[in-house]
Amino acid sequence: MTASLRIGFIPLVDAAALIVAVDKGFAAAEGLEVELVREVSWSNVRDKLNIGLFDAAHLLAPVAIASSLGLGHVKVPIAAPFNLGINGNAITVSPALHATLMEVIDGDRFDPLATAKALAKVVAIRRKAGAEPLTFGMTFPFSTHNYQLRYWMAAAGVDPDEDVRLVVLPPPYMVDSLRSGHVDAFCVGAPWNSIAVDLGVGHILHFVSDILAHAAEKVLALRQVWADKNPDVVAALVRAAVQAAQFIENPDNLTEAAQILAQPERLAVDAELIQRSLTGRLKISPDGAVRESDRYLLVGREGAGRPDPVQAAWLYAQMVRWGQTALSGEALRTAMAVFRPDVYDAALGRRGDDLASTPVGAFAGPPFDVRDIAGYLASFEVGRRAP
Repeated sequence: MTASLRIGFIPLVDAAALIVAVDKGFAAAEGLEVELVREVSWSNVRDKLNIGLFDAAHLLAPVAIASSLGLGHVKVPIAAPFNLGINGNAITVSPALHATLMEVIDGDRFDPLATAKALAKVVAIRRKAGAEPLTFGMTFPFSTHNYQLRYWMAAAGVDPDEDVRLVVLPPPYMVDSLRSGHVDAFCVGAPWNSIAVDLGVGHILHFVSDILAHAAEKVLALRQVWADKNPDVVAALVRAAVQAAQFIENPDNLTEAAQILAQPERLAVDAELIQRSLTGRLKISPDGAVRESDRYLLVGREGAGRPDPVQAAWLYAQMVRWGQTALSGEALRTAMAVFRPDVYDAALGRRGDDLASTPVGAFAGPPFDVRDIAGYLASFEVGRRAP
């Protein structure tokens, strides 16, 4: 028996496992007939998932948590049985801002603490001159991009709500906004950072893996009620995604995977750009300078596909830190319950009871302790705690 599904996605490289699962036939082999629907904004994806126009979605991990907590929109519990990506974002700045940061930096330009301190200097110089605050684009208030930018800035004492301006932009609009001068920088997923560099309008300042070594980025999201009613379909979808991730991570399949993702109805960008993202070898400046990191984007390797509730707890803690919600034990449990390693393990016929969490690995600040989130948050000098 074939199950028909309608699944929404944003044109980003971390939708790779979902796209390849469908276009390479892994979903069909599991008895699934999937229509992938390309969307522009995360609010569209969230809303269509929540009201049932989508059966599943490629979704920002924090949006799945926020939806389950009823933050910023209606409360719709979400289940995330598969991680579509770990890491994968970058911070890209305009040539003008890059030059200014490099003029005042003291230290390694790839050290996020050094660049954050340089940003603090630039903020102070601009304030003294009466200039407008720098504007940074990010994809959604409940997004890793938002929290990653804030974490980086705040480590050097820059208050992201007072010292700069953060604005929401859909990923496909980031490059044009930088080119037009509407923003001075942005944090977004691949391939949009590379497109900005190739067009000569941006420099990749940081891979976000410089800031957080291992952070859940996108998830395969389903409404909890729907998932409970269709466990066999969910298991089949997880297996298809796992097979697709394994295919993508095999170097022998890199060219084919990039070509699948490059199609007009998928990412609609050059396959070579996609290959850069999948290998973590990116051109970071218009002059052709290249940087490589095996942490840039994890699609399936190192257990990346298995959801980790501690990662969900870290994201919830960022929501609390920046005043999007108050800290409570019940909300923490709800947030952690969004990530479903039990469903993932059952779909693959595995026992995952003894698998340890992988630390987020932030470049500054204390290690995250899920048992003492209040203590963790109290250690930060910059934040916006809700009353």
